[in-house]
Amino acid sequence: MNKRDDFEYTLKDIFSLVLQLRENGTLEHGRDFKALLSCENPELHSFLYANARAVTEDRFGKKVYLRGLIEFSNFCKNDCFYCGLRAGNKKLERFRLTETEILDSCESGYAIGARTFVLQSGEDGFYTDDIICGIVSSIKKKYPDCAVTLSLGEKSKQSYLRFFEAGADRYLLRQESSYPEYYMRLHPAAMSCEKRLQCLWDLKEIGYQVGTGFMVDSPYQTVQDIITELDFMKQFEPQMVGLGPFISHCDTPFSTFPDGSADLTLRVISAVRLMLPDALIPATTALGSISEDCRTSAFASGANVVMVNVSPVFSREKYAIYDNKADTSFEELRRNIASLGLELEISRGDHKNFTQLNSARK
Repeated sequence: MNKRDDFEYTLKDIFSLVLQLRENGTLEHGRDFKALLSCENPELHSFLYANARAVTEDRFGKKVYLRGLIEFSNFCKNDCFYCGLRAGNKKLERFRLTETEILDSCESGYAIGARTFVLQSGEDGFYTDDIICGIVSSIKKKYPDCAVTLSLGEKSKQSYLRFFEAGADRYLLRQESSYPEYYMRLHPAAMSCEKRLQCLWDLKEIGYQVGTGFMVDSPYQTVQDIITELDFMKQFEPQMVGLGPFISHCDTPFSTFPDGSADLTLRVISAVRLMLPDALIPATTALGSISEDCRTSAFASGANVVMVNVSPVFSREKYAIYDNKADTSFEELRRNIASLGLELEISRGDHKNFTQLNSARK
């Protein structure tokens, strides 16, 4: 029996919460979410995962959407306490890819079936708006049937607009925390929760398919903090949600904190699927870095996207946002997905609400 906020839940009560969340897309009380996420009963977990998987298949069938991930710079101006790319990490060997190397990476991704390229970097001022627009335009010209997703951090609204006009379709910017007090436990004073959230609203207003999310079981995080993020995402309604467990990096202020719980991460993924049934949810590399079984379990828990790293081999270990980052081969990922009776989808994999918009832009 769980006791939360002076209200007692039986296991039967918590099972019923799963069905309420699936039917209504939300729960009436914060204490309901606490009970659901805190319950350690394996049968309840299986029930939650099965409902999330059923909703996923109802919306998307058995498709898993493939993305080609290109990590093109590990320079970053920020000093986030959890990230190995932080500016204060003097031990990291830095790199930047040229436009030619980025296009070569796209070619590798296209060859395995990726029809979305995800360009990710630290907040690196070397790549001006003109350079980013040129890269996006070159990709769209060479691969007109493909989508481009950017993950470059916080920019001005004008910059986001320029990238969009150059052909970028999606933007990933995890909020990490929409609650200023907790946000500041993860970031230095020079960074602002308010600015991060404003960037997300700017992206949405411009017309991007927007992805956000957060680390699960990160330092100092409580279940109530997780509920705050679920509330934000229900309000924001992102088209993509990235969720992974916190994993420490040896050269950060959080180096001594234990890695986050994969089981809790899977429960949060399932809850998000029931809240946002049409969202595109990746089985993240962070889960695969804890164990490949964890990433496979994410597909059985509501995830329906996988990113395959198509960056040059020489740069992959240098993009070390946390220790022991997985670099699973495409063939292994495909076998793991097939073992669940799922299939990789060779398409852009747009959020359904954006099909008409993207058709008009082609």
